[in-house]
Amino acid sequence: MINKKQPIKGRGSSDNPINRFEENYLDYDLDPETGEKPSEKTQFIKEDARSIITFNKSQDVPFEASINPYRGCEHGCIYCYARPYHEYLGYSAGLDFETRIMVKYNAPDLLRKELSSPRWQPQVIAMSGVTDIYQPVERKLELTRKCLQVLADFRNPVGVITKNHLITRDIDILGELADYHCIKVTVSITTLDRDLGRVMEPRTSSPQKRLEAIRKLSNAGIPVGVNIAPVIPGLTDHEMPAILEEAKKAGATSAGYIVLRLPFKVKDLFTEWLEDHYPQKKNKVLNRIRDVRGGKLNNTEWNKRMKGQGNFAAQIRNLFKVHTHRLGLNEKQHSLTTEHFIKSHGTQMNLF
Repeated sequence: MINKKQPIKGRGSSDNPINRFEENYLDYDLDPETGEKPSEKTQFIKEDARSIITFNKSQDVPFEASINPYRGCEHGCIYCYARPYHEYLGYSAGLDFETRIMVKYNAPDLLRKELSSPRWQPQVIAMSGVTDIYQPVERKLELTRKCLQVLADFRNPVGVITKNHLITRDIDILGELADYHCIKVTVSITTLDRDLGRVMEPRTSSPQKRLEAIRKLSNAGIPVGVNIAPVIPGLTDHEMPAILEEAKKAGATSAGYIVLRLPFKVKDLFTEWLEDHYPQKKNKVLNRIRDVRGGKLNNTEWNKRMKGQGNFAAQIRNLFKVHTHRLGLNEKQHSLTTEHFIKSHGTQMNLF
């Protein structure tokens, strides 16, 4: 259950649903000790990380290693599948996810140490696999920039995904990586509708600024693609051709898409968001989501959770295929390599 609150300007979620690991409900309207409402101002909490490179064995993602200096994300995208991870920290997947950001201030030092280890096997590292490495606080802290510089020093390949124009600040380092075929950037665009973007992804860069980021990266010789993520059935799926068209014009050479995922409490948060902002479309959107998720609002099955299943999912897949072919996207894959890694030569790995 979610306590109903008025939508908060500049936030995706308006409240905190109960943490699924907590036995007792916490009243987020009033603090039980002070009797005051919790602050909606973002708090940055130091995390004393002992390692920075994490590994996964997912069948649905094209990488095993990833890094991120942040946990939680001030971008506030209401649909973000990473929200439930905050519950492992004792917080909520709702407003807490956007306002209590864990910061690994020692991320660059840890990364240098781990890449220097004899145990490190050079491979592609993904950045922003969960939360965005270019969320607003990065402008001040520059932890992502420092991590990228470490990767450039080692010539270790990296794939970066972001929704923020701030990535253009680091074109100098990205260019160093591009010289050794060690970088691929993907810019996520969900909608071209500025008004929809403001309430759905309140603190991300506007769609127009993301297209500008693609243009600047492409002009600098940095391989860049677009990811339509997520495609929201009944709300944004019709925009796919236009997004692909604009991204191609801006210089994108590759494209991908992911259908909306609503794990755990994200289902409730997204449903409430629809009620608050698009009540007239709520039933249509939820029914379309169920159509691509086997009758449910979420399906975690391998090889199905990213693209969906059923007739409507097939329509989305075919629409994507037709327009990427028409625009000449994905005709040539950009392969990242480890052959220039300073501690190892002759080892090559193609991934992104």
